[in-house]
Amino acid sequence: MKAPVSFARAQDYCRQLTRKHYENFSVASRLVPTRFRQHLANIYSFCRWADDLSDEIDTSEESLDLLNWWRNSLRLCFEGDCLHPVFVALHETINQFKIPIEPFEKLIDAFCIDQTKFRYETDTEVLDYCKGSANPVGRILLYMVGKHNDQTIQLSDSICSGLQIANFCQDVRRDVARGRIYLPKIYWTKHGLTEAMILTGESPEMLRCALRDWALFSRGMLLDGLPLVSLVPIWLARDLQLFVRGGLHLLDELERNDYDSWTKPIEVSKVAKLKLILRAWFSPRSMIP
Repeated sequence: MKAPVSFARAQDYCRQLTRKHYENFSVASRLVPTRFRQHLANIYSFCRWADDLSDEIDTSEESLDLLNWWRNSLRLCFEGDCLHPVFVALHETINQFKIPIEPFEKLIDAFCIDQTKFRYETDTEVLDYCKGSANPVGRILLYMVGKHNDQTIQLSDSICSGLQIANFCQDVRRDVARGRIYLPKIYWTKHGLTEAMILTGESPEMLRCALRDWALFSRGMLLDGLPLVSLVPIWLARDLQLFVRGGLHLLDELERNDYDSWTKPIEVSKVAKLKLILRAWFSPRSMIP
């Protein structure tokens, strides 16, 4: 059997992987105390690998096989048998903060769903998907800061699901290219959309109206979860401000683009990012929209 990499090399691997995708992982910013950064890199690396096994593999069958391999590797990690560098590093994080296996398995479950489920009927169905695709990350962070309770879980889930839906609004065209439509069919019916219209983008006005309604739903969830900033340590409050304000700014940009994420890229500028960072730093407990 191949010997596992050293703990130091495994940690370095996770740090390098996190830096490579830094733009998409603001939780590893300098707003985070040094003692937490490695652990967050370990968690991110686990998520990054699972995401790539879902989206970067040629066929759904291959993806499912590889995700099952990743799940088995996770279970071995919890038993102390780690070979892959991600799990060599993650094992320390799991033990130090006493994180259970459930949130990690739920993330894998969501990536498996992406291989077989490509349409959603209602917001409830999408939120059920978010219970695996988004909410576990917030719950893991709550374990890390010792704030995992019913109240914080509810608020964290609202933020994470709200962010996931905001990203869906932003990435309609990209997801359609992968054969996935996360926009629930209730919005299709309301605005006279058909599946063909969404797949081809031939009815931009109706699609924009549907995305407007969904974006409002997302905004409500983000604002509902914002009180979490008053219940967690200051560093995590700052990071939550970045996440929530970043999601709200993304929705603002979508509105300025008349909810057209099909033909116009929706991005947050560097200047806007700097403003978001400064606001998070100086007003971490703010709940003003």
